[in-house]
Amino acid sequence: MSVGLLFDTTRCIGCGACSSACKEQNKLPGPVEEVTTAYTWTTVQPREGVNVRKLCMHCAVPTCVSVCPVGALQKTPEGPVVYDGEKCMGCRYCIMACPFDVPKYQWDRPVPVVGKCILCAGRVKEGKPTACAEACPVEATIFGKREDLIWEARTRIRKEPDKYLNHVYGLSEAGGTSVLMVSGVPFEKLGLKADLPNEPPAMKTWQVLSNIPDFVGVWAVFLYGVHWITARREDVAKVENHGNGRSSKEDRS
Repeated sequence: MSVGLLFDTTRCIGCGACSSACKEQNKLPGPVEEVTTAYTWTTVQPREGVNVRKLCMHCAVPTCVSVCPVGALQKTPEGPVVYDGEKCMGCRYCIMACPFDVPKYQWDRPVPVVGKCILCAGRVKEGKPTACAEACPVEATIFGKREDLIWEARTRIRKEPDKYLNHVYGLSEAGGTSVLMVSGVPFEKLGLKADLPNEPPAMKTWQVLSNIPDFVGVWAVFLYGVHWITARREDVAKVENHGNGRSSKEDRS
């Protein structure tokens, strides 16, 4: 069962409850920023007289997953695209590959990782809605099975054709996404990409890799680089822990 979100720009009042709920659910530091960052995973932005949410779209065939060499990003059976910072080696291929420019890097940490919406994967696995959908006071964001959300979106468009564009954003963009949107304002004017192909970009990634000659040898060299970078991250972490321990002793003395 694949689940997702349906966001309706005509209903959003811009209260920011979704962003605050996301911060609380994921224990993210600091205030809600105006744009998505490694510490703000969803925002509400005023555009063209309406409000639009920005967050990970959770592609059906995620390009970020296809380019990650260490499996730090995975697509769960329920729909969320999740991230494991313990596996991440900091290559940032996911940031460059994402068709929606979603993943963000922690530039302010000695051993940074990537930050992005994970569609409350833990809650979803327990059968609960995402924190953002639960917090929305006007149901501008609703949670449910993707097929049910598609039906709901098409029903709204059919019942009020003068209110909505005849398009469900995310239905086919980049191969389809778990986050869907409906609007009365053209999506490109809301800061969303409107020229994405229907074929998942990840398919091109796999096609390229399958045509590289002597790939096994190249991969072996690459894995050595991965090992070196991972070992370097561990060394930095040890230094940090040692420094923290020393500071604690100095504080007690």
